[in-house]
Amino acid sequence: MRVHGSAVPRGTAYGAIDAVLDAFEGELPGLGEAPDEQVFAVVERVVLALNAVDDAHNGSAFETDEREELCDYIDESLTEHGVDVVALAVFRTVHLHRGG
Repeated sequence: MRVHGSAVPRGTAYGAIDAVLDAFEGELPGLGEAPDEQVFAVVERVVLALNAVDDAHNGSAFETDEREELCDYIDESLTEHGVDVVALAVFRTVHLHRGG
């Protein structure tokens, strides 16, 4: 599904997804050294933006398997920029259970 970097018109769902990924990629540098809260904020922004694209296209912007590919892309991008995604998920789970 990866359309990022291709010449996709911005008016299409893929064009909107590409714009969201552009913004996400712009936030990646330095995240490996950033506080966990900052990393979570970046992830939250990209997920909410992708959900907004899907909503704007009546839930048809991407299928379940494409959503999974987007999640994998987000995880891989974070990892490539020095974020330990597994440790981050564990931290978040523990933090939420403690009422954080």
